Amino acid sequence: MAETTGKVLLVDDEPGLREAVQAYLEDSGFTVQVASNATEGWELLQQATPDVVISDIMMPQVDGYQFLKQMREDVRFQALPVIFLTARGMTSDRIQGYQAGADAYLPKPFDPEELVAIVTSQIERRAAQSPDPETAPDIATMARQIEEIKALLTQRGSLIKSAVSPIKIDFTPREQDVLDLVSEGLMNKEIASRLGTTVRNVEKYVSRLFGKTGTNSRTELVRYALEHGLITG
Repeated sequence: MAETTGKVLLVDDEPGLREAVQAYLEDSGFTVQVASNATEGWELLQQATPDVVISDIMMPQVDGYQFLKQMREDVRFQALPVIFLTARGMTSDRIQGYQAGADAYLPKPFDPEELVAIVTSQIERRAAQSPDPETAPDIATMARQIEEIKALLTQRGSLIKSAVSPIKIDFTPREQDVLDLVSEGLMNKEIASRLGTTVRNVEKYVSRLFGKTGTNSRTELVRYALEHGLITG
């Protein structure tokens, strides 16, 4: 068995083709979940985000274009690679697929090795563009933490008043800047813009702040900073 190289969600209403593609991908080292329609596919997406989605276009009730639109309208799946696998090979259909936000389009019948090559390419491309998952929470998680931080800021006066004695942590000037801006409820992109740096660098600074304060989330970090007098702003 080949070493697992990524997680794939396969959505196709043809049992024979679905089973054949699943078997070939698994033999090639991928972990594959299958769904017989877009509704099942959407339910599986809620449970775990794969590295790439392969979807048929011609499906009953919800077709591939509608499924893709649903994914692209959800912030969690906007950057998720989607490959259309379909019997419709007309140029106009491919154009419609790309306009809908598909990343690749492979008409049936297809060479399984070509499908594996496309899946591998999409996963590697996404990995090269994505920040380190250990330092970057997903967007939905970050958005929730931002709301929690804003709620904390409404309690800032009482938190400071009831704070334990201030402590001294050896932050670098840039780490302190990032901490102050995180405590304002800013997203990494906004912090990067304020400081004239990259989002990736901001993520690294936030990760260091977690390590130095023994916290595991932005909300915990801000609460800890307020309670220990670590915010300069």
